[in-house]
Amino acid sequence: MKKTLSILLVCLVCAVCCVHAQKPTNGQPYLCEFGLQGGFGYYVGDANPHIFINPREAYGLQFRYKFTKRWALQVKAASQRITGHEYTYEQGIGPVKQDAMWQNQLINIDIIGEFNFFRFAAANKLDKRIKPYTPYIFLGIGAGIYGAEGYTNGNFRKVAAYFPFGIGFKWKFHDRVGLNIAWQHNVYFADDLENRANLADRYDMNGSNVMNCDLTGMFTAGIVFEFAQAKKECRICNW
Repeated sequence: MKKTLSILLVCLVCAVCCVHAQKPTNGQPYLCEFGLQGGFGYYVGDANPHIFINPREAYGLQFRYKFTKRWALQVKAASQRITGHEYTYEQGIGPVKQDAMWQNQLINIDIIGEFNFFRFAAANKLDKRIKPYTPYIFLGIGAGIYGAEGYTNGNFRKVAAYFPFGIGFKWKFHDRVGLNIAWQHNVYFADDLENRANLADRYDMNGSNVMNCDLTGMFTAGIVFEFAQAKKECRICNW
């Protein structure tokens, strides 16, 4: 996994170095984007009580369709490894953290709606409201596939829905190439991402507290490439 992530990050850096700085353009915008992303992720649950504990590699692919300069729809597939400490239970003491670690692999598929704070497109001399950069927020629905108790890591036997949301930043540094940075949180409707029976519903709260669920997060950066140019708004104009 580390080798795969390293190769992905090298490709992203090379792509940035091979393009030129953005110049204002009156060209038609592109409706679609395809991109690669890589970074790190973490898990919060019965074994890790806080964010950024035991971070591991995360990477994936994304497709975006832009309805307007403010609104877009993104479909994303990502792989994320989560890990934490094993626990044992001692009479009169309760859970005791061990040095041994567990791990599990997650495959996530998201459908996300996005809202840009600025009117986002390639710089346009005719409309000063348009910016080649913007912060944005997003939320949507997703499904995670992961290993189940009793099976070795990598045998994806369980599926759980989750609620993805987060914040990000977009920057078009070339007419058809851009940079995306995103911090995403996935609130799962499940409490067994650890692939360990003794870590699932450890506090016996799932029956009374439906929000006692696992959470994962990812902080990623990626390169996107635009295609499918929109039709001209003015037939006699050069823009």
